[in-house]
This record gives sequence, structure tokens and C-alpha cells, in this order.
Amino acid sequence: MSSDNGRTSLYTKFYILFQIIGLTLIFYVYHWIVQYRGGFSLTEPKIIFNWHPLLMTIAFIYLFANSILHYRTFQNNTKRKLKNQHALIHGCILILIVVAGFAAFVSHQYAKPPIPHLYSLHSWLGVVTVVMFLSQLFSGFWCFLYPGAAERHREMLAPYHVFFGISIFILAVATAVLGFCEKIIFALDKQYKLLPAEGVLGNILGILCVFYCLLVVYMITKPEFKRRPKLEYETLLK
Repeated sequence: MSSDNGRTSLYTKFYILFQIIGLTLIFYVYHWIVQYRGGFSLTEPKIIFNWHPLLMTIAFIYLFANSILHYRTFQNNTKRKLKNQHALIHGCILILIVVAGFAAFVSHQYAKPPIPHLYSLHSWLGVVTVVMFLSQLFSGFWCFLYPGAAERHREMLAPYHVFFGISIFILAVATAVLGFCEKIIFALDKQYKLLPAEGVLGNILGILCVFYCLLVVYMITKPEFKRRPKLEYETLLK
């Protein structure tokens, strides 16, 4: 029992740090946009784009990280409830990335002159990340939530579901870091090498993303933090 309490206490400390860094990252993305990029708009193409980095940070970094840690964080919930909550978080992520993608498309399409679509490495990796996320979402819904799915299919897919979940998160972080760097360089041009305040903030955002990623991967791969099945109710409904 003391071993379980120690494991729970250690996880709680990591989880608090995880939440602080995640919320700090969102705050600084918001601060960067308001302070240096003109804030937000629903009508002006150049500023409409600013919804893209904020919503993608919330969706693909913060919420996605919470979703893949959800089973470890709320271990006392039934497995069915955890599955439903996990799926609900992914549904919120889907809505946010659709809005964020639309914001980027509109801002490029109606800019004067128009900006080409999907030409950068950031955008290519973004497309790959979204496609992988959608594949993960639909395969997970079919295998883990659809009542008719055979148990053998769930057992076979589970390790791949975990692997691709972690892979998508790492890819999302890499894409975000490239996106921050790309936006800062385009905005500051030759001033970037002089390390102005916005350039420093952009670099800090990238470092926060990387540290957050390392923390999440550690928490999700540490065997001691893995959820332990509750035998008294796990067999009722998986």
C-alpha cells in the first residue's frame, strides 16, 4: 500500500508540473499574439490567422497531452468512463483543429496578395499530424467504443494505439516549434538576428514545447505510472 501511495504522490507532483507548464505555454502564446501580432479578429485576414497558433497549441499540445495521460491521472474511474472521457477530449481537439485550419486557410486565401497554401515544412508536417490524428480517432472509436468490436481486436490494437498516440503528440510538438520559428522569422525578418523581445519570446515558446513534450513522454512511458486494472469492475464492461 505504501508503494502505491508513493507512486501516486510522485505522479501527482509530475502532474502539477505538467499542468503548470501547459497552461504557461498557452498563456505565453496568447500574450505573444496580443502583444506583438495584433490580437484576434474574425474579419481581417492578417489577424484571423492568429487564431491558428493559439487553437492548435490548446488542441494538439495541451488537450492532446491531457488525453494521453487521462488513464493515468484518473485511475479510480471505471474503464468505460475513462474511454468516454478520452473520446470526448479528442472530439474537442477535432473541433479546435478544424477551426484553426480554417483560420489559416482564410488568412492565406484573402491576404493581399494571397499567400500560397501548404508550401512549408511546418504545413506538411501539420497535414501528416492531422491525418494521423484522424486515423487514430476513427480506429479508436471503432475498436474501443463500438460495442460490436471483438475483444481480440482491442487487445491487438491497444499497443499500436498507444504508440501512435505518443508519436502524434511528438509530431505535433515538432510542428508547433517549426510554426513558431517560421512565424517569428517571417515577422521579424532581419531583426530576428538582433534578438528583439519578440524573438526571445518565440525561442522561449519553442523551449517550453520541447520540455513539455519530454515531460509528457516520460510520464506516459514510466511503468510505475501505468494504470492498474480494478478487477472488481473491469470485467463488467470494457
